[in-house]
Amino acid sequence: MKKQNAATTFGVIGLGRFGSALVKTLADAGKEVIAVDRSEQAVKAVRKYTDFAFVVESLSQETLEETGIQNCNTVAICIGEAIDISILTTMLVINMGVPHVIAKATSQVHGEVLKQLGAAVVYPESDMAVRIGKRLISGNLIDYISLDDGVEVRRIQVGGKLVGRTIQELDVRRAYGINIIAIERNHQTDVEFSAQYRFQEGDSVTVIGNVEKIDGFEAETQQ
Repeated sequence: MKKQNAATTFGVIGLGRFGSALVKTLADAGKEVIAVDRSEQAVKAVRKYTDFAFVVESLSQETLEETGIQNCNTVAICIGEAIDISILTTMLVINMGVPHVIAKATSQVHGEVLKQLGAAVVYPESDMAVRIGKRLISGNLIDYISLDDGVEVRRIQVGGKLVGRTIQELDVRRAYGINIIAIERNHQTDVEFSAQYRFQEGDSVTVIGNVEKIDGFEAETQQ
């Protein structure tokens, strides 16, 4: 395969539900994707999203290089169940010089090994369970992103004591130690809002801060 533009090319190895969804998401965003799996059926299913989908029976360095995976800037290893193959493939891709390697892990031990190799690790099943649990616990939580050091970006449905009050009146930075970074109303997101903005029922607010402080903000204002 000819060398692709590494800045815009992604690789996905393993086309189960997670890997296939990743290929579709990247392709829908206009990104060039190299997709690899040993299953002809799985590869055939993603060929509607990318012209670079390859059946590879053996994940050796030679066969991976034939797909052009070494030319990617980012490669996601989406092999979960066969842990030995996941680890070996991750090591091969890193050794091939791919700058950014992301690997799916099915357990903490699996993830620790992948981290030691130099990969960024994701736990899809665990992350989804946490996401669902947070939504069940907090009825007004829409979505969140967990960052390092106990910091989250959290999108919250406006309700309770927030309704009818302005950002200046709430003074969340002083009162709660968090920052409002976006407000959404009628599917329109505003990141340059005024301190005089008055919340209405149906708005959502995106905040960033320490998890405990955001929890406190929700507990006090959403009742």
